[in-house]
Amino acid sequence: MTKPQVAIVGAGQVGATTALWLAKRNLADLILVDVVEGLAAGKALDLQQAGPLEGFDVTITGSTDLAAVRDSAVVVITAGLPRTPGMSREDLLTANANIVRPVVETIQRVAPHAILIIVTNPLDVMTALAAHVSGFPRERVIGMAGILDSARLCHFVSQHLRVPASHIAAMVLGSHGDEMVPLLRYTTVAGQPLTQRVDRAPLEHLLQRTRDGGAEIVRLLKQGSAFAAPGASVAVMVEAIVRDTGAIYPCSVSLEGEYGLRGVFLGVPVALGRRGIQRIVELELTPDERAALHRSAAQVQAGMKILGL
Repeated sequence: MTKPQVAIVGAGQVGATTALWLAKRNLADLILVDVVEGLAAGKALDLQQAGPLEGFDVTITGSTDLAAVRDSAVVVITAGLPRTPGMSREDLLTANANIVRPVVETIQRVAPHAILIIVTNPLDVMTALAAHVSGFPRERVIGMAGILDSARLCHFVSQHLRVPASHIAAMVLGSHGDEMVPLLRYTTVAGQPLTQRVDRAPLEHLLQRTRDGGAEIVRLLKQGSAFAAPGASVAVMVEAIVRDTGAIYPCSVSLEGEYGLRGVFLGVPVALGRRGIQRIVELELTPDERAALHRSAAQVQAGMKILGL
């Protein structure tokens, strides 16, 4: 049976690690694309040689030519400059817009029916840019962010309580940045609300560490940024799309009235399937939660305004 094709634009740490997580799932044949001569082809060959050891049987190829993404069901865009110590996501705005824009223009031409997953930071604004440039319907332009932020919160809670991370369910909405909105009422430990397990002071520390999750890794690495967890987050999204599971994850999508917001890309729960976004899930929010989500949206809108979106 012919496997679907998934393309990853950008063969750096995030792109290559995404390819590894996807290959281990035996979901699809993979194409890595990067402007650096030999980078995508070399990483593709290395990954392919891991197949006999890890038990995956997919074709992985590399190219410098974006036309190679033709016929891809899903195109993941990780291409862009990483953050360096002291650099905010907003600092990357103009530089990465100049990378994402021509990439999306080519994808729109050679793979007009693909689902786009955007990983490049600042995530929400780059997703808005990709939607604007491609003209694709909102179902097919999705930003990866809330899954990663939720996973980080799960990890920090797991460490604090010394319980398996698999027993924790977290939900983080809003922008991928300082104004993210962890929903504590929807974050549970073995079904019990997190607020009943963790006192307010340590809880605030866990939430702040989640907000700073990417920056903390940047400081430790000194060169580059997170790649393992972002790659795994993308793989989870692609699996839901390719397998048409309808699984619900927080992703950055275009809001058209949901949560009282319009004309902005923001992380909210969505069901993912073979068409991309199957539906947007509207959770009941308290007035404080809704206000926090709207503050988060205002931050994204400011970035969109800089790009004229």
